[in-house]
Amino acid sequence: MTLAPTLYWSSNRFWRNGLPTRVIAGSMHYFRVHPGQWADRLQRLADLGVTSVDTYVAWNFHQPSAAAEPDFSGWRDIEHFLSLAASAGLDAIVRPGPYICAEWSNGGYPVWFTAGARGLRTGRPDYLDEVARWFDVLLPRLVPLQAAHGGPIIAFQAENEFGSFGDDPRAVAAIATLLRERGVTELIYTADGPTPGMLDAGAVDGILTALTLGSRAADARALARTRRPEEPFFAAEYWSGWFDHWGENHHVRSPESAAGTLADILADHGSVSIYMAHGGTNFGTWAGANVVDGVLAPTVTSYDSDAPIAEDGTLTPKFHALRAVLGVDRTIESVVPTFLPPSESPLAPTAGTLATARSLAGDAVPAGAVLSFDEAGMPGALGLYEADVRTSEDSWTLTVTRVADRGSVYLDGIPVGDVEGEGTLTLSTPPGTHRLSILVENVGRVNYGPLIGAAKGLLGPVLVDRRQVQGWDLREVRIEATDAETLASVSDGRPDRSGLAVATLDVETPADAHLRIPGARRALVWVNDLFLGRLDERGPQHTLYVPAPAFRAGRNTVAVWDLVGRPKTVVVSREAELGPPEEYIETF
Repeated sequence: MTLAPTLYWSSNRFWRNGLPTRVIAGSMHYFRVHPGQWADRLQRLADLGVTSVDTYVAWNFHQPSAAAEPDFSGWRDIEHFLSLAASAGLDAIVRPGPYICAEWSNGGYPVWFTAGARGLRTGRPDYLDEVARWFDVLLPRLVPLQAAHGGPIIAFQAENEFGSFGDDPRAVAAIATLLRERGVTELIYTADGPTPGMLDAGAVDGILTALTLGSRAADARALARTRRPEEPFFAAEYWSGWFDHWGENHHVRSPESAAGTLADILADHGSVSIYMAHGGTNFGTWAGANVVDGVLAPTVTSYDSDAPIAEDGTLTPKFHALRAVLGVDRTIESVVPTFLPPSESPLAPTAGTLATARSLAGDAVPAGAVLSFDEAGMPGALGLYEADVRTSEDSWTLTVTRVADRGSVYLDGIPVGDVEGEGTLTLSTPPGTHRLSILVENVGRVNYGPLIGAAKGLLGPVLVDRRQVQGWDLREVRIEATDAETLASVSDGRPDRSGLAVATLDVETPADAHLRIPGARRALVWVNDLFLGRLDERGPQHTLYVPAPAFRAGRNTVAVWDLVGRPKTVVVSREAELGPPEEYIETF
């Protein structure tokens, strides 16, 4: 017997169990919030006045390796996250993609999948077969949590903003069919930008069409009704703020502007999901990237997004402005965040960059010619290429024909230069055999547009004068699997121009903090066993958020690996430094 959906629509309205209703949701992603803070942040969503939490499911977060079974433990326990949402009195909207965008690495796809996939985001059987295998593991965990079974899930989204990518809605219909075949009985909807082309390309017959927008709600509603006159207006992503790329200003949106557009959306029985209600953090190297005017633009570590609930849990003026529009006047139950007292600790240098890379490197993947990270089955952010080169002259050129995205070049263990994209170095050495090492950094995988799945690493030959270097060993530098204590044990006794340094923080009572690393140029930062993420001298972000559960009472270890520079101190601050603000509203 097929169960009736709890949430359904007719006559321009949503209905729930026979009564008219609205969808009032807020986006918060379990993979961007420390699990020790899930309950706290969900309570803050409830205090905002939303009645549902909206989350993507990031396939690559659960299955980064094809050889491993998908992981649903600890931080990846989406069932526990959803049960906590129910405990906070919230319904749930789940967006399993498999493509999610979300400014998340590779748009949520595992690297092992996009490395070999053909017909990505199409109706090709081989693509859909792999998605079906993922759904076969994921959906049995979600189907019992549907509202019809007594759980919190009231809706699922099929795919994500397909209309800005392709023009064959059968691809989206196929995803919806996979969901239905695996037991989804609650409402399924699509979401696309508010232009005729996007709506027409992404809409599926028989499935609710929702929109994503940042402004001009009345125009979006009018357009939607030219296509689906009987459907309710649902802004499935209302961008009340925006994210940042390295090298930009920090995008903000005034509370008054955000509240005004929310009121416009809710007019005439409109429904909404505020994106983001609480943005959280792109911990580690999970931040994605976009291509802007042909140039790769990596997203910063913070996903604060100028959301009403800030990255550190602070209830902002925007929180109170949106809460007023939602008509909420009950007591706020969330506690005010507490922070560590300000302090400053010295960083003790322990190892150079090449020695650090070698200490964290996995088994070598031998190859005659260069391999990309993807071809070698490496999903991470750093890879170490090493080979012997033979020279016959005192002066010679080394040409890296194509690297994605940056390469630090060493000869016989000595740093000789950096290459970004492509470049040539003129070197002087005695004739003979020399050990060439190139540490390649992937600064962010594209999450939106036709370049999703673009390969990282060395993507073209490396030349000594005109000859190709061969006989490479490629090893993944496993920064995603290490911790500060492990890094503290790395030492080579001769740090070079960049490298690893360690500090100790004494904490009486764990609390939240923001870490600033003065002088950091391109740094990776850990606190105990949590990989906080990246800092880049370009800004706008100059602090990293540390959730209280990352600390412990007593001694705590901070490890900073700067791939370019040598910062000397760690500063603990109560305030985030996300950069000079720039008022920004996304429009089509």
